[in-house]
Amino acid sequence: MYAVIETGGKQYRVSEGDVLKIEKIENKKSVTFNTVLMVSDGKKYSFGNPFVSSAKVSADVLGNEKDRKVLVFKQKPRKGYRKLRGHRQQHTIIKIKNIEVK
Repeated sequence: MYAVIETGGKQYRVSEGDVLKIEKIENKKSVTFNTVLMVSDGKKYSFGNPFVSSAKVSADVLGNEKDRKVLVFKQKPRKGYRKLRGHRQQHTIIKIKNIEVK
């Protein structure tokens, strides 16, 4: 059984036992996703409009971490304008417990 969930503006295909790196969420022990776009058990598919109202996905939070640093460099030729900025995106690591369909 697998499902497609939406979190942090992105969509993820998940099944039970999967470990994912998603956009950072608050410090919690577990999280439930109600924004399920599709659920499948291998034979039967359920699509939402936009979400499947009778489905939810539960997950345990394993921890938070930062991604590698991305450097952003801006320059305008012949004007003496140079700017260097760095960014490290924060992620939450989750493990999918179960997928419920009522």
